[in-house]
Amino acid sequence: MMHESSKKILIIEDDAITRNIFLDGLEAEGFDTIGAENGTFGIQKAQEHQPDLVICDIKMPGMDGFGVLTMLRQDPVTAIIPFIFLTGSDHNTSLRKGMELGADDYITKPCTVQQLVRAVAVRLEKQVKLMQYWYAACYEKLSVSVASGTTSSMEAVSIFPSVPQLKEVFDYIEANYHQGITLCDVAEAVGYSSAYLTNRVAKITGETVNGWIVKRRMSAARCLLQETDQTIEQIASSLGYQNACHFSRQFRQHHGVPPQTWRKEHQLIRRCKVEV
Repeated sequence: MMHESSKKILIIEDDAITRNIFLDGLEAEGFDTIGAENGTFGIQKAQEHQPDLVICDIKMPGMDGFGVLTMLRQDPVTAIIPFIFLTGSDHNTSLRKGMELGADDYITKPCTVQQLVRAVAVRLEKQVKLMQYWYAACYEKLSVSVASGTTSSMEAVSIFPSVPQLKEVFDYIEANYHQGITLCDVAEAVGYSSAYLTNRVAKITGETVNGWIVKRRMSAARCLLQETDQTIEQIASSLGYQNACHFSRQFRQHHGVPPQTWRKEHQLIRRCKVEV
């Protein structure tokens, strides 16, 4: 089981006793924790703190868990954060609705702290493995293209899978990823509802629409960091981020280090290769 003190977990739960038990349990296992007593505060804290994972109750007064997930998935800043529902029911309709909105997992209450910790660890491990596989594949694709002379390292190599039924979606993202687009923009452009498009893309690729938008931005960010002398603020602006803080948080969530650190490491690697 993975225990990483750097991993930040947000728990959105209106019942104070349950919330505090889970917060204390995760802290005891070495996680950094943040609590929110309702959906509105939960969204605010997710945007502010950029947690590595969100755990959210479904039934809450005011905005329920489905509303929270919908809002987080529509915001590029929080779109790719893994999301686990806490539910007092295993009703198939609720489970299906949550998955269509982009939930990653469910935990049925009542549950023990050990069960919660295990679910969190498994989800984070899966996230790390997916990111490692994804970036390894992207770098291999880029290296082959550069070595063969078919493209320079600054030219875009498509990160999108070759899926004919989603070509229009990926073409729109490719053309507009630097303009701060969201799921709603893509859905409107291709003529689908946001919920239907989310479900369709997730079923085919295992990733959300906003997830693909962020992946494309991160691909461009890596090239700009490695191949140019643009500042972090300039790169963030060119990729559609409203400020450099949001860009840096999202970059760190993907790569495990801030963009400045990544740049130093990979520019050094590049210089060494050129010298050889």
